[in-house]
Amino acid sequence: MEALTLAQLLQAVGGTLIGGEADLNQTVTEVCTDSRSVPQGCLFLPLEGERFDGHSFINSALEQGAVGCITARERESYLPGKFYIKVRSTQRALRDLARYYKEMFHIPFVAVTGSVGKTTTKDMVAAVLGAKYKVLKTEGNFNNDIGLPLTLLRLDHTHQICVLEMGMDHAGEIDYLSELVEPDVALITNVGDSHIENLGSREAIFAAKCEIFNHLKADGTAILNGDDPMLSTLKGKLPQTTYMVGSGEGLDYTAFDIDSDGASHISCQVKTPHSKFQADIPALGTHMIYPTLMATAVGELFGMEADEITRGIRAFLPTKMRMNVVNCPGDVVILNDAYNANPQSMRAAAAVLGDAKDRRRVAVVGDMKELGANSAMFHQAVGGYFAQAGVERLIAIGDLAKYMAQGAVQAGMSQEQVSYFHDLEEAKEALSREIRAGVTILVKASRSMAFEKIVDYLTAQTQK
Repeated sequence: MEALTLAQLLQAVGGTLIGGEADLNQTVTEVCTDSRSVPQGCLFLPLEGERFDGHSFINSALEQGAVGCITARERESYLPGKFYIKVRSTQRALRDLARYYKEMFHIPFVAVTGSVGKTTTKDMVAAVLGAKYKVLKTEGNFNNDIGLPLTLLRLDHTHQICVLEMGMDHAGEIDYLSELVEPDVALITNVGDSHIENLGSREAIFAAKCEIFNHLKADGTAILNGDDPMLSTLKGKLPQTTYMVGSGEGLDYTAFDIDSDGASHISCQVKTPHSKFQADIPALGTHMIYPTLMATAVGELFGMEADEITRGIRAFLPTKMRMNVVNCPGDVVILNDAYNANPQSMRAAAAVLGDAKDRRRVAVVGDMKELGANSAMFHQAVGGYFAQAGVERLIAIGDLAKYMAQGAVQAGMSQEQVSYFHDLEEAKEALSREIRAGVTILVKASRSMAFEKIVDYLTAQTQK
């Protein structure tokens, strides 16, 4: 973060200085919202949630080295040598500060949203652009109304392009985030069933994703998945330049001759309006053509040549727990896709596991959340995906996962191939029996299931 003076902070958030006089030329070079880790010289901005109130930790943050804070209420006492800025809402202040700060940087902003694959797409776009430019990208799960402003506040004068991920689970959230960003380029990966419990229908999800266009710059560019039946309807309907990507006919960016080694890479031929080249993608699954094509389109938009784009694709590294290939002792491979799950990403994961030819293929899968009244049906369908992919073993864990087990048996797997357990403790013995040479084990469930614990358990078993 570039230095901001106290005078600039007051202007940015529309705040009032309380607690005594302070030097308006004093600067901060970082904004902190977590009192457990307070950098020296930072501004502490307390947030309020259902189960916590950051105002309780203001004194602790100031004593640890923060030079000042933002607060939504008067303090009982004020520490000497520290400044206090009073605002109506600290969360609104965070947004206002990020907006003010963003306007200091005259660089392109690329925004990515979608039901499935937005993190992978963000990472691929950043990798491709990184072959030519200094890129700031969203890290981890900083894709919401708190994380996105904090990401913007990490910008500095060296950055040439910013790639931001936008998440949502209710209508209006993408509008809120895109109003802050005002992107030059907007990407939508697909429209699936994630958060259908909150939004009611896939049509409502589509409408919520399309909120990103409310604030896409008039001379901006939209890059969309042309194979998605809903997104494809937008062709020719947006006032901004629009590119469609996928494997279908008549699209602007296409991939064909897709091949997988079943272990770590896929390759394909990429055809663009300007070139044709082979892409070697260091990830598994034919669905990886979509982030690759979107990144290619963004790269060409910013003047990159085919050799630069292919170099960026080869440099791609997935975010943790997004189909990470973990090679363990004894020829055991774990596919760690434990970060999240929905019907579409489960189907893609089943296809990836199915591609692991000449290996024993085991799926360890768990509950998918926020799927509403049809949740049982969605889980049964997922069980069918793994049966159709030809996996030898399915271990389902969680309250809803029993429907996956039912669906797998209904789709042709035998009772001996399928097991259901309520939790990890119950499943440990069955999991241990799958540790053998030549096995590939997929681990996938919604974030709240914390299936990284299963990855840790399996990894530990390979060390014995």
